Amino acid sequence: MFPIRNALKQLVINNFAKNLQLWASISTGPQQQCGTFYEFRTYRIKPEHSASFFKLTHEKIRLRTAHSELLGYWSVEYGGLNQAFHIWKYDSYAQRAGVRAALAKDTHWMEEYISKAMPMLTSQDNEVTYLVPWCKVKGPPNKGVYELATFHMKPGGPAVWGAAFQAAVGAHSGAGYAHLVGVFHSEFGLLNQVHVLWWFESPDQRAAIRHTAHGDARVVAAVRESAAYLDFQSNKLMFPTPFSPLQ
Repeated sequence: MFPIRNALKQLVINNFAKNLQLWASISTGPQQQCGTFYEFRTYRIKPEHSASFFKLTHEKIRLRTAHSELLGYWSVEYGGLNQAFHIWKYDSYAQRAGVRAALAKDTHWMEEYISKAMPMLTSQDNEVTYLVPWCKVKGPPNKGVYELATFHMKPGGPAVWGAAFQAAVGAHSGAGYAHLVGVFHSEFGLLNQVHVLWWFESPDQRAAIRHTAHGDARVVAAVRESAAYLDFQSNKLMFPTPFSPLQ
């Protein structure tokens, strides 16, 4: 009797595991197999300290990049005043934990930067994101400006809205309306967010391209379908700092 009972127990466990995998697939859709993630950090700066903050960061950022990879660092021009936005790349959560521990023990970093920079800020926010499976980070052809467009999607994950969203992004990038740098899906922070990072030659070029794209039937159709899964959206126009790897 006991062997039969154990066999039935194991069968139930195996079926439960399979169902968990199925539920995960249904709820999230295709997933990145790579453990690499990107931390989005937004610092809000006291208006009177904005210039000093960016100057100090320019002078001392080498102390921080000695510990982990900086993807880009921007000042926000439109969509949020007195903000610094930066993206850090990590291979795993263990790596990030190790970096944070090392930074806390780095006296040069703590004394030369943190002790001076923190009084200049009013708040700090962070968010963990993954690249969507169908996208890789692609640097710009030359120096320009960036738009971070954030889409707050309806719950359900990429399995629900992924195909429509990919089609909407592809309609813009495929037609040459904008240079796609990367598409990121939130993991920690406000959930059901998708961030699209675009590059443009200038704010005026972006305005002209956007006007043209609104008259493209392919773009209009793709965006209309994706919008059915959208709650709301926001965006920022950002200028890369001189020390930003992405220019």
